[in-house]
Amino acid sequence: MSIMDYRLDEIDRRIIYELMHDARNTSAPTIAEQVNVSPGTIRNRINQLEEHDIIRNYTAEIDFEQAEGHLTNLYVCNAPVSERKALAQEASAVPGVINVRQLMTGRRNLHVMAVGEDTKHLRRITRALSRLGIEIEDETLVESETHSPYTKFGPDEAISTSTTTDVISLAGDANVVDVTVQAAAPIVSNTLEEAVQNGILNDDSLVIAIERGDRVLTPHGTTVIQPDDIVTVLSRNGNTDHVLEAFVADDAVSE
Repeated sequence: MSIMDYRLDEIDRRIIYELMHDARNTSAPTIAEQVNVSPGTIRNRINQLEEHDIIRNYTAEIDFEQAEGHLTNLYVCNAPVSERKALAQEASAVPGVINVRQLMTGRRNLHVMAVGEDTKHLRRITRALSRLGIEIEDETLVESETHSPYTKFGPDEAISTSTTTDVISLAGDANVVDVTVQAAAPIVSNTLEEAVQNGILNDDSLVIAIERGDRVLTPHGTTVIQPDDIVTVLSRNGNTDHVLEAFVADDAVSE
């Protein structure tokens, strides 16, 4: 069933926002009070969202280092586009793999998250992925991961006070940041090359993906950043504030 078979309205968006914010402690009556409809309406909408595969599951966020002293590793991989989906399914079956993300890019188009008891266990996972025909371009230990709800589905005050949609902290000081480009951001209408030349972006920040409408673009020096682009940026020095300064309006950063 196509996602276009179901059109989201404001109630659906608020349900998704609240569940992304805290699915465990968010009940139908709580959402109903926020949206000013009945709890029965909320339950019916959640059922519909699940039936249309818009809400797919409810997962627990686990700190494996705290739980068992385990290591979490992120593999940035390359897979042939024609085989990407099949390889992603095979990778998800490798013992220790907990998440596989497919990206619509030519390279670095498969991100695999895995948990191992120690580095020896992680090396076994590395070999298993390689045997599947997946080229591992980079790998790094994940220190922590932070998730936020999609602010455009939330109340107006949430949209105005939050611009970062996702931050992953990698080993060392590096961060991967997903941020929605605001219309008044300094980088708007600049190419990535111009942004570096003009000091809007520094050499420690690397744009690795751009989501524009229904497309995911592979960034190049000549790529022009537009408002409402969702940009994925690798900050090698972990300076998230400097990344935000480039992609959001000055008054939003100061808040």
